[in-house]
Amino acid sequence: MAEILHQQRLLLELLVMSGNIAVSDVDDGTLLFATMKECKKAGWLTLKPFGAGFHQAVITDVGRMKIKDRRSGRTGTN
Repeated sequence: MAEILHQQRLLLELLVMSGNIAVSDVDDGTLLFATMKECKKAGWLTLKPFGAGFHQAVITDVGRMKIKDRRSGRTGTN
C-alpha cells in the first residue's frame, strides 16, 4: 500500500472527525480535489452522488486503518 502524504492524512482525519462531507463534483484544480482523487484511487475514501453538483466524501475502512496505523507508528503494508 502506498505511503500516505500529509495532505491525504489531513483529509482522512477530517472525515473521521467531521463525518462525511459534501464536495463539489467539478474538478476545480484545487489541492483538495487532487487529494480526494489520490485518496479515492488508493481506496481510502469513496465519492457518492449527494445532490445537484455535489458528492459525499466517505472514508473507507481501509482509510481508517491507514490513519490508525500512522497514529500508532506502524508503517506496514497490511
